[in-house]
Amino acid sequence: MNNASSALKVAAGIFLTIALITIVVVLFVSAQEATKTAQNNFSDIQTELSQASFTVYDDTTVSGSQVTNALRKFKDRGQFGIQVKTGKNNAGQWYGNELNISNLSTAEQYGAVSGNSYADISNSWNESLNDYVNPSGKFKARVIKDNSNVVRGLIFTQTTVTP
Repeated sequence: MNNASSALKVAAGIFLTIALITIVVVLFVSAQEATKTAQNNFSDIQTELSQASFTVYDDTTVSGSQVTNALRKFKDRGQFGIQVKTGKNNAGQWYGNELNISNLSTAEQYGAVSGNSYADISNSWNESLNDYVNPSGKFKARVIKDNSNVVRGLIFTQTTVTP
């Protein structure tokens, strides 16, 4: 009887040990999935935050003073360009880098940096130049993204009031 009692105790101990290991493994796998989900959510939040500074310019109408503020804010950003089209300069002036935005561009080329622009942003404050940005003027803003969905530039087009 003593052997049977010992055997039952050993069997119960082994059963409880296996049950405990199973519970730990299940919890570990669940925690691993939760960690993966949290990492994905964090990555999404990080992407949103990195592009949050550009959402104000995404297909909106902004004032000329906001255009000059954008020129100052993003002037030293690498691989980035801003084009400003004024009422006197319909072709526009690039600041920072020139981007490939032509309709003839392939999807791989669209939004890519095509060269440096050496235009001085102080030209946008000089009323005697065609690149002058009227602080009270209205501009249609557009965000340019490359094929990797990275923001590469902004385009501001002055809206003219027809009499």
